[in-house]
Amino acid sequence: MAEIINLRDVRKRKAREEKERQAADNRIRYGRTKAEKRLTELENSRSSRELEGKRRADAPPDDPTGSDGNGNGNGGGSAGG
Repeated sequence: MAEIINLRDVRKRKAREEKERQAADNRIRYGRTKAEKRLTELENSRSSRELEGKRRADAPPDDPTGSDGNGNGNGGGSAGG
């Protein structure tokens, strides 16, 4: 006689196995150890300090909008004419 199986249990088991496979793939694809994250953070801060150290003393701080302060956004100077 054949073994009696509960199809609901089989579907649930299959779904759990699929989720575990997906989780394993995500850990490989996206996972980084704490040490790797810390290393990246340290590299970024060191790079930022290096760049800031090379800034000219008489240069004004960067303006992310690129405007000349008059609101016209042409990067400075007069419109001329």
